[in-house]
Amino acid sequence: MTDRELDAAGISDPGLRAAYRQCRRLNARHGRTYFLATRLLPVARRPAVHALYGFARWADDIVDDLHSAASPADRAAALDGLAARLRDGLAGRPSEEPVVRALVDTAARYDIEHGHFTDFMASMRSDLVVTGYPTYDHLRRYMHGSAAVIGLQMLPVLGTVVPRAEAAPRAAALGVAFQLTNFLRDVGEDLDRGRVYLPEDLLAAHGVDRDLLAWSRLTGLPDRRITAALQNAAELTRAVYREAAPGIAQLDPVARPCIRTAFVLYGAILDAVADDGYRVLHRRAVVPRRRRAVVAVDGLVRVAAARARAAGPRQRYGAAAGPPGPVGAGGEPSAREGQVRKETV
Repeated sequence: MTDRELDAAGISDPGLRAAYRQCRRLNARHGRTYFLATRLLPVARRPAVHALYGFARWADDIVDDLHSAASPADRAAALDGLAARLRDGLAGRPSEEPVVRALVDTAARYDIEHGHFTDFMASMRSDLVVTGYPTYDHLRRYMHGSAAVIGLQMLPVLGTVVPRAEAAPRAAALGVAFQLTNFLRDVGEDLDRGRVYLPEDLLAAHGVDRDLLAWSRLTGLPDRRITAALQNAAELTRAVYREAAPGIAQLDPVARPCIRTAFVLYGAILDAVADDGYRVLHRRAVVPRRRRAVVAVDGLVRVAAARARAAGPRQRYGAAAGPPGPVGAGGEPSAREGQVRKETV
């Protein structure tokens, strides 16, 4: 299946194919919800999504790996090295780092703004020194680089039926909603890393501080104040989902089932957290397999309908026609914002 995706995307260089395969493995291993949704995309676009995810995961692992013996200075040096290889790659100097090589190729094929990657790396760098956020505004500034830009990177790959700039705010909001969901689900794991991604003022409004979270994590005992704070965080997250939801209709119809499925599955994580009594400090909330299967089947039905509608010509912004070829290699040029293209699925 991997070869089919790479063939459809027009990726023929053996080294580049190997780089994309590594990104796909990272996606399949670490991003189960994201990977499942990606399976609903047209095959030619899947490698690009794997590349974006794979690079982000690689950087995140440098910062977050609890099993590594690396010191903070070692992690900072590793992250700086990755940032340098990324800069070189985006500047046209080849990189041997597989995740960088795949990312650079995807950025060229889909004309993704380089500033999105710079902002992402800045947020990853802050994770090495910042352990908490006084207010939601402070957290949103961090999430611009760690989450909103992920939605913006994805937008050219997904394609839109409106100009890209019009769809961008909703795409950014969806990236933030997904990350807020992860923050709520992973409160305990993040606390083990010395970080709290819930705004301090939100916690304080319910009488919660870091010491109380640490006590609950250590003892395994719940506390009604913590539960109330986590409920508040869930409500805040659902508000961001509502902000993002209209953006699904702005996407290319053949990409909508993928994003709708991710939207529903990530929202189901919030449901799982609530159903488990907000015990996220003590165990990881999991969406039941049956629920995941139902959502996946619905996505497949939507894909079939979208492909049937795609049989005729349509206008779309932001994604290349057919498998885009490497820039300067005689293939299809990268997509430019505002260009109207057609694609068969």
